Amino acid sequence: MSDDSPAADKTTLRTIARQRRRNFVATIDPLAHRLAFKMIPSPLARHLAPAKVVALYMGLDDEAPAQRLAAQLQAMGKTIALPRVIDRLGSMDFLEWQPDDQLVPGPFRTSHPEPKGAPVVPDAVIAPLVGFDRRMNRLGQGGGYYDRAFARFPDALRVGLAWSAQEIDEVPSDPWDLPLHAILTEVELIEGPEL
Repeated sequence: MSDDSPAADKTTLRTIARQRRRNFVATIDPLAHRLAFKMIPSPLARHLAPAKVVALYMGLDDEAPAQRLAAQLQAMGKTIALPRVIDRLGSMDFLEWQPDDQLVPGPFRTSHPEPKGAPVVPDAVIAPLVGFDRRMNRLGQGGGYYDRAFARFPDALRVGLAWSAQEIDEVPSDPWDLPLHAILTEVELIEGPEL
């Protein structure tokens, strides 16, 4: 995604990236859409091998659907977790989830598992994003939920999930932003230098 100003602000970039994502998803062949994000590429599977708990998310609207990775992760012996938004101040935790578990509504149209026990600690977090760049910077929704989760779990593998159309030339980063370790799109796995 090209932008005229070298340091476009995050709000403007979110608007542009959301529109590009919406337009892109509207043009995807229905079969290609159903098959996207069903398989974890071998290099990413190797990076996920040591993880016991992998956090996914339930994709909303035209977001890349992370929940499609659940079956393969379970076959790999992973415990799956979903985020639960705790408050509107950017706090969330992760609850264990089985794909047939009933979900309950949360803030911002999110849904999460019914709490059955204590929250779990993820070894890998597969995060949604609005935009990304090749320097592994992630442009999120703007609430800071994943930024705070990454800071709370600094040893967790950070993987962004996105459609290829969400790539931006340069995502502005703040001092508190932690870069992703990898980004998975429907066409490629982009690995960061830390992997």
